[in-house]
Amino acid sequence: MATPENDVVLVDVENGVATITLNRPDVYNAWNSELQTRLFAQFDELAHDDTVRAVIITGAGKAFSSGADMEVLSEADGGTAAGSRPLLAPMWFPKPIIAAINGACAGIGLQLALMCDVRIAAQEAKFTTAFARRGLIAEHGLSWLFARLTSLAVASELLISGRVFTGDEAGRLGVVHFAVPRDDVLSTARAYAQDLADNVSPTAMAVIKWQMYNHYDRPLIESIDHSDDLMRQSAARPDLAEGVASFLERRKPDFAPLDHSAIPLTTFTAKE
Repeated sequence: MATPENDVVLVDVENGVATITLNRPDVYNAWNSELQTRLFAQFDELAHDDTVRAVIITGAGKAFSSGADMEVLSEADGGTAAGSRPLLAPMWFPKPIIAAINGACAGIGLQLALMCDVRIAAQEAKFTTAFARRGLIAEHGLSWLFARLTSLAVASELLISGRVFTGDEAGRLGVVHFAVPRDDVLSTARAYAQDLADNVSPTAMAVIKWQMYNHYDRPLIESIDHSDDLMRQSAARPDLAEGVASFLERRKPDFAPLDHSAIPLTTFTAKE
């Protein structure tokens, strides 16, 4: 599957890995309603594509995303950059997403990166939350997310100051997982994503991703009880037998495609 070269969001799928490229390089992949609509449409499509087991998101040209398009931002009501749909699509997406941050990553672009599961950045890339320097607050739950991914101390300093920091510093602060030379960003992301596509159960990844976001603020015992239920379900699926057999036979596993029914869809309560 490939998209037209003039689309604002490009998609290419190879060997179980989809690469999404934000494609507005003339404006450093600035965020607008068209880009948001196309990106979310691709997430919806890839979620149900059994050939795709991991996703990379990156930017065309010199930037990952420079944030909200200034023309859109000047017309926005209350700082909403584009559209009304919540910007949580990467967190809800049932497959792992690796952000390959090849350049400038600011504002809503940084928010998109933080909502991905793994972040690989160019050491030279420039990051900024930017909001406070545009007269805006931390939008769409970023104040909640940033503090949990790093620490309250790191998040408060970067959100309040809106200062610029590099990929190297982002790695030291825990904003990204890996900081590598710019020329190695995409290849590193592809190698990471390919390992997931080749060797990890799609269903296990989806359920673990759900657990991470939904157990974080739950009481420990409640999370343990729910995880025990999910483990029993996991042990009953064919993936367990295949995972054990492939390990013993020293071969690559042949896991089934993602079983969407395995992902919890409702809230849960602790056992009595």
